[in-house]
Amino acid sequence: MDYYETLRVAKGATQDEIKKAYRKLAIKYHPDKNAGNKEAEEKFKKISEAYAVLSDKEKREQYDTYGSSGFHQRYSQEDIFRGFDLNDILRQFGFGNGNFRSSGGFRTSRQGSAGFENLFGNAGMGGACGGTGCRPQPTKGEDLTYEITITLDDVLHGAEKTINLRQNGRDNNISVKIPKGIEAGKRLRLTGKGRPSMTGGPAGNLYLKVNIAPHPVFTREGDDLLMEKRIPFSEACLGTKIEVETLEGRKLKVKVPAGVQQESKLRLKGHGLPAGPIGSRGDIYVKIAVQIPKKLSREQKKVVKALAEVGL
Repeated sequence: MDYYETLRVAKGATQDEIKKAYRKLAIKYHPDKNAGNKEAEEKFKKISEAYAVLSDKEKREQYDTYGSSGFHQRYSQEDIFRGFDLNDILRQFGFGNGNFRSSGGFRTSRQGSAGFENLFGNAGMGGACGGTGCRPQPTKGEDLTYEITITLDDVLHGAEKTINLRQNGRDNNISVKIPKGIEAGKRLRLTGKGRPSMTGGPAGNLYLKVNIAPHPVFTREGDDLLMEKRIPFSEACLGTKIEVETLEGRKLKVKVPAGVQQESKLRLKGHGLPAGPIGSRGDIYVKIAVQIPKKLSREQKKVVKALAEVGL
């Protein structure tokens, strides 16, 4: 399920746009307005799940990083709705308070809003509440944050890294998959790999902040790679061919046109980094630097003077 498509918003939508889109769809598919309509009930479940993820900065970041399939391998239904109080959200929109009217004149009822527990179980209800009241929940263990440094090669191909954590006096090796195209500063979430709970609750999570090591040749700009190539003045005037080695080691011949200017960029399409785990690749840009010698031999000076005399 594509959460953006479910809420009918663009991938780059703001939180305000996401909130407005959910409110509009919640009015349309709310159970009170569609009593006995199973199709509307399913749509209401889906838009609520999409909103639970996209309205949460951390969950949305993970969803954007891994895509729908990878996200659901890491997040259970319980994880998705943890910390998401559906009744409270809907009350903010005017549902469940007995006096909300939509643009179509529909009036919600307390009885209908109380029925969400039948739709979602305890997920999204802000606690484990039954007919006899709420019971206190065990607290979750402490979350941990570590930094991990990867290479541009890891960004290109994806990777699997093993990190060593020392917890409770013991070394613990944890394997983590690095998705293709990941950006510096992104955080990878490993559910239940944080500190254990002291009250019988679930363990905390481990967050790995991604750093990318500098590369000797390439600089990253989004999904593109930038490199510099120095050529003599004569080749800049007359044109030449240069060899460029891509990140994966492929050697390409690139034509430099005659009269190329200082800091001009030549584009090698599709040889950059992937835009996410299944995205297309960016480009390599070769920035031309015209090399001016600091010292000239006597013969070179003679030639340069001759060029100056003819206006070059």
